[in-house]
Amino acid sequence: MNISDHIQGILKTLPAKPGCYIMKNADGKIIYVGKAISLRNRVRSYFHNDNSHDNKTRRLVFDIVDLEWIVVGSELEALILEMNLIKRHRPKYNVRLKDDKRYPYIKVNLQQPYPKVNVTRLMEKDSARYFGPYTSAWAVYQTLDTLRKIFPYLTCDREITGLDKRACLYYDIKLCTAPCTGAIDQVGYRQMIEDLMDFLSGHSDPIISRMLLEMETASSGLLFEKAAAIRDRIRTARSIVEKQKVVFPSDYLDSDVLAIARNDGEACVQIFFIRSGKMIGREYFILEGTEESSDSEVLTQFVQQFYSEAASIPDQMLLPEQIEEAQIVSQWLRSKRSGKKVELLVPREGQPQELVQMATENATETLQALRAQWQADTHKQEAALTELQEALGLQTPLNRIECYDVSHTQGVATVGAMIVFENGVPSKKMYRKFNIDSTSIGNPDDFASMEEMLTRRFKRWQASRETKEIAPSGKKDESFPFLPDLIIIDGGKGQLGRVVKVLKEFNLFETIHVVGLAKREEEIFFPDLDQPLLLPKHSNGFYLLQRIRDEAHRFGITAHRNRRGKIGLASRLDSIPGIGPTRRKKLLIHFGSIEKIQNATMEELLAVPGMSKSAAESIKAHLD
Repeated sequence: MNISDHIQGILKTLPAKPGCYIMKNADGKIIYVGKAISLRNRVRSYFHNDNSHDNKTRRLVFDIVDLEWIVVGSELEALILEMNLIKRHRPKYNVRLKDDKRYPYIKVNLQQPYPKVNVTRLMEKDSARYFGPYTSAWAVYQTLDTLRKIFPYLTCDREITGLDKRACLYYDIKLCTAPCTGAIDQVGYRQMIEDLMDFLSGHSDPIISRMLLEMETASSGLLFEKAAAIRDRIRTARSIVEKQKVVFPSDYLDSDVLAIARNDGEACVQIFFIRSGKMIGREYFILEGTEESSDSEVLTQFVQQFYSEAASIPDQMLLPEQIEEAQIVSQWLRSKRSGKKVELLVPREGQPQELVQMATENATETLQALRAQWQADTHKQEAALTELQEALGLQTPLNRIECYDVSHTQGVATVGAMIVFENGVPSKKMYRKFNIDSTSIGNPDDFASMEEMLTRRFKRWQASRETKEIAPSGKKDESFPFLPDLIIIDGGKGQLGRVVKVLKEFNLFETIHVVGLAKREEEIFFPDLDQPLLLPKHSNGFYLLQRIRDEAHRFGITAHRNRRGKIGLASRLDSIPGIGPTRRKKLLIHFGSIEKIQNATMEELLAVPGMSKSAAESIKAHLD
């Protein structure tokens, strides 16, 4: 194994202390984070000529160009630091949750006198109570819609004084208890919120018992309308509870049942949430970077990453097999529960073992269904690309397609947009915009703008071959060094001619295919053919072309609006054709502000002394 002098120097200085090590590639990107009781022994083991290394570890070592380490005081601190670093950097070679977005939580705002309930993706350290995370925001909102029928919590922004004369419509349809009018006091409202939180936690029996007592009391007091409302809430609550499968006696410990399924580098972990002996819900999570990792390692990483974000941790976890470093993980979980013990169990018989098996079967079925969906999407993209390749008469696959569009308002704030599709899907990190300054205000030239944009694009490609092209941010620009297999221009023959001119200047005309897509009939124009091509209207290739063109238009319009906004309304008024200093002064005197000029109708603009119809139309076109 060839080890660089730089790496060898680092290996010699490694301390024999607990901590985390951070491995980086040639671009300075973090590709792996690990922890160790002895940094010296653990990190050096990667660079031994050891045939026991799996392929993933060999690939990792080959990519390592630099190393860093952080010394901590204990193994527990190393575990916590490792979790935080993986979460922050999402290294390529670490096992990690596939979705890097924040998962939704139900938040109960207990810091408010009359707490509200809402959905959030950020769990903060405040006095609120959180439930989750969940994988589906839609399912969360569905849950809240049902819960609100049982516990009609506030959703409006009224200041609650209890003195309002009338409640809102939600009170009439039994979706609010109207604390604004004093129909419920603060103590009663907060008790309802406590019941809601207990219900979410799976402890529903005491709540239904209390509601039954309230209904009987209301009925005895001849408050039949109130009793009927409580009855309806009880029915809704029971309908939910009846769907929750009873699996243990009610006094059984609150448990999470975890299981795993694997397939081609993907892993699915299924969780059953057992509270008060009932299965109150289940969720699945997909992990990536799992190839050649053991089930135990994948489960360990999942437990660390999921429960670092979980709103609550149960008394015990039922697992299909023992996880790595179970003792230190259990210690960490205990610290998150304020010292309450968390048992990590691998059941071998009885109902607990059957639950783990059932979770495993669910995980397997979920992963198979997801893979079928992914493959269907992939096949659809492949079919569209193949169809487009054949329709255009191309010999090579369309791995990278670039599309260009120009956006402006009367020649002002002109922006060129470059969007990239790789293997039939948008690669937004490769999108680029070009601020075009060569066209004159009031006399836009889309052809010249297109030529300028393509020239700048291929100059950057040329520069990347001679040096390492650097983006304005100081990082290596990943978009320009790659050439497209196909260029699509939003336009016809005229636009296409300018692109061909640029390609010939860079000796790329024989290398890159280019077509123009006209909007009127969705005609495809070729540089060397007089007759355009029309694809079948409902073909996959046709839809792909449309999607690429529409994405370029969307990206260009957004960039243009942003640039136009930065220029400012006042300077835009100065640049409107036909609006000189005299008319500008009269406009400002008449309307008093730029904003009012922008919002004025044609009739209001024509009312300004000396204003012509063409000048008014120019104002509307420019400021719209």
